[in-house]
Amino acid sequence: MTISKQQNGNVLTLAPQGRLDTVTSPELEAELKNSLDGVESLVLDLSGLEYISSAGLRVLLSAHKTMSVRSGMKVTNAGEIVREVFEVTGFSDILNIE
Repeated sequence: MTISKQQNGNVLTLAPQGRLDTVTSPELEAELKNSLDGVESLVLDLSGLEYISSAGLRVLLSAHKTMSVRSGMKVTNAGEIVREVFEVTGFSDILNIE
């Protein structure tokens, strides 16, 4: 998995590409931990994400909880497979998905 990162003021956009699973979720978790200082709004661009497992969902939920006390987090450009996982797990009711 690769993670593209772009910061514009206090808005951080992360774009993971590939699979977000048990093996790769620690990478995203570490990137979030190291990048959120001073960030008020987080955008996760999932256009390059092919698959997400429960380990990946846990990382997204943790980021959501962290950002909920700030301006928030939104998920953009999720593909059909990832959207289906969000629907089945109820994450579509928790996350701000555009």
